[in-house]
Amino acid sequence: MLKFKAWVNAARLRTLPLSVSGIIVGAALAGYYGTINYTVFWLAILTTVAFQITSNFANDYGDGVKGTDNQNRIGPKRALQSGLLSRKSLKKGIIINVLVDLVLVIALLFFSFDTNELPWAILFLVLGGLSIWAAIKYTVGESAYGYNGLGDVFVFVFFGLVSVLGSMFLFIKEVPIASILPAVSVGLLSVGVLNLNNLRDHVSDKQSGKNTVVVKMGFEKGKKYHYIILVSAFMCMFGYVAFTYDNWKNIICLIAFIPVFLHLLKVKRTNDPVLLDPELKKLALSTFFMALLFYFSYHNFL
Repeated sequence: MLKFKAWVNAARLRTLPLSVSGIIVGAALAGYYGTINYTVFWLAILTTVAFQITSNFANDYGDGVKGTDNQNRIGPKRALQSGLLSRKSLKKGIIINVLVDLVLVIALLFFSFDTNELPWAILFLVLGGLSIWAAIKYTVGESAYGYNGLGDVFVFVFFGLVSVLGSMFLFIKEVPIASILPAVSVGLLSVGVLNLNNLRDHVSDKQSGKNTVVVKMGFEKGKKYHYIILVSAFMCMFGYVAFTYDNWKNIICLIAFIPVFLHLLKVKRTNDPVLLDPELKKLALSTFFMALLFYFSYHNFL
C-alpha cells in the first residue's frame, strides 16, 4: 500500500486537470469549426495524461538526482527526495510509462488519420516523440532545459499550441487562424502555473543551480512577469470571444478569469514565497475551469 501511495505521489494527480485543458479547448474549437470524434477525444485525453505522468516521474527523478529537491524546498515532498521510491524503481517507472505513451500515440493516430493522410500521421508521430522527449528533458540530464530558463517556452509550446491546435487538427484537419488566440491563452495560463511554481521555489532553485526565468530576473520582476502572462492570457481569450461573438453563450468562458484576477491580487500582496503554494492549485484549477467553460461556450450544449 505504501508503494502504491508513493507512485500516486510521484504521478502528482493535481497536475492532471491542467494537462488536459488544452485538449478540451481544442475539442471545443473542433466542434465550433467542424465536428468531434469522441474516440479520438478520449484517446487524446489519455495520451496527454500519460505524457504528464511521464513528465512528473521524470521531474521527480531529475530534481531528486540533482539535489534540487532538498530540505529547503517549500512544496510537497517528492517520492525520490523522501526515499519512498529508489532511483532504480523511478527510472523503471519512467521507461514503462514511455512505452504506454507510445502505445497511446499510435492508437490515437490510427483513429485520427486515414491511409491517404499518412504524411500527417507521420508528422504527429514526430510531435508525439518530441512531447515525450520534452516531458523527460525538463529536469533529466546535463542539458535539462528546465535548468536553463527554457521551461516557460516549452510549456507554452506543448501545453498551448501543440495541445490546443494539435488536438483540433486531429478532428477537422485544419487550423483556422483565429483559433491561435485561445491556444495562446491556454499556453500562457500554463506558463503562469510554472512561473508560480518557480516563484515559490526560487530560493532553493538558485541554491541548486536551477536557473529558471524567476531565478534569472529575481522575485519582484518574476511577479511582474506573472501579471503580464495572465493579463495577456485574458486579452487573447477576450479577443477570440469578441472576434467570434454570436450569442451570450460565448462569454461564459470569461467567467473563469475572475478567480485568475483574484489570484493576481493575492500574488501582488504576497512577499513570502511559502504563501504562494496554495495559489498553484487555484491557478491550475482556474485554467481547467476555463477550458470546461470554453467547451460549453462554443459547443452546442445549451
